[in-house]
Amino acid sequence: MTQDSMPVTVQILDKEYRIACVPDEQHGLMDCARMLDQRMREVRQNGRVIGADRIAVMAALNLLYDMMQQRDRRSVDTERLAVLQERVSAAVSADADEDTPAAGKKAASGASAI
Repeated sequence: MTQDSMPVTVQILDKEYRIACVPDEQHGLMDCARMLDQRMREVRQNGRVIGADRIAVMAALNLLYDMMQQRDRRSVDTERLAVLQERVSAAVSADADEDTPAAGKKAASGASAI
């Protein structure tokens, strides 16, 4: 089901922008606009970058760098989880293998007692 886009006004670095957005995505758009505004203000406060275009580029680079760092951390975490999962599976299999012959011996000894 498609929804009609509605104009949403966001304010970034003291400028207003109207952006077409479906109602379900408005909250996310507003969050992103606030984050971008915050980052652009941080870049501007550092005083090394002058001009809204350059501030926007630096803020975008900083945000993307942070996203890539998070992605890399998640990748490492995923690899660690896979290793742990393999170790747990191997331990469970080994435990099951140890229990199987003992269960067979109990059944055999019980059958001979009858």
